[in-house]
Amino acid sequence: MTSIAVAGGTGVLGARIVEAVRNHGATPVVIARSQGVDLTTGAGLDRALDGVDVVVDASNVTTLRTKPAIAFFEAACGQLLAAEQRAGVRHHLAVSIVGCDRVDVPYYLGKRRQEELVRAGGMPWTIVRATQFHEFAGQLLERARGPVALVPKMLTQPVAAHQLAELLVRVALGEPQGLAPDVGGPEQHQLPDLARRVLDRDGSRRRVLAVPVPGRTGRQIGDGGLLTGEGATILDETFDTWLGVGRQTGA
Repeated sequence: MTSIAVAGGTGVLGARIVEAVRNHGATPVVIARSQGVDLTTGAGLDRALDGVDVVVDASNVTTLRTKPAIAFFEAACGQLLAAEQRAGVRHHLAVSIVGCDRVDVPYYLGKRRQEELVRAGGMPWTIVRATQFHEFAGQLLERARGPVALVPKMLTQPVAAHQLAELLVRVALGEPQGLAPDVGGPEQHQLPDLARRVLDRDGSRRRVLAVPVPGRTGRQIGDGGLLTGEGATILDETFDTWLGVGRQTGA
């Protein structure tokens, strides 16, 4: 039976990938600190990857600064690739972000560095870039404090994390592809509008203030930098479906 290790296997996407691995009849191995594995130091990695065929890297760090983002992905990806070579893993799949190569958000600079390491790391590889998840607006609201939530004004194309997880496992079980087609959701939305709809669903009286993203980064986002391009894979679950609202005909 194929064994698939999921780095970041307890996160929003990672937990769904673990579930999808089971749905496909493979054996999941969760790589996370809660499982005694530290990606940034490599502690526990050799043991975790013993007998593993494929690694899906959905690891993540919460930061708004460039240096910590780059430092995390350099350390985590470097340790992971080295351990994979020692273990004889046949396929490394990295989950990245649509637009990380053209939008200069600090976190995205870390993802760029991760992609560079994967390409040069000596492992057979696939990189799948996906858009933000439906959960993203709610995550921003959770991090904001007070009665008014500041949400960046950005055009996004949210995707269902559970559908993305299924796609990632199918790709992981196949042959390495290099840079795979972008993956996104079926609709484009302004992020502050999605945040307002999450609050409406929850019956919250909090307000959302849309904040323009300044400078070059704002222009990159405004030019569609976070949207999928030609040839992308579009998954069909809408934000309304995920939110449990549904559309009324003619509304």
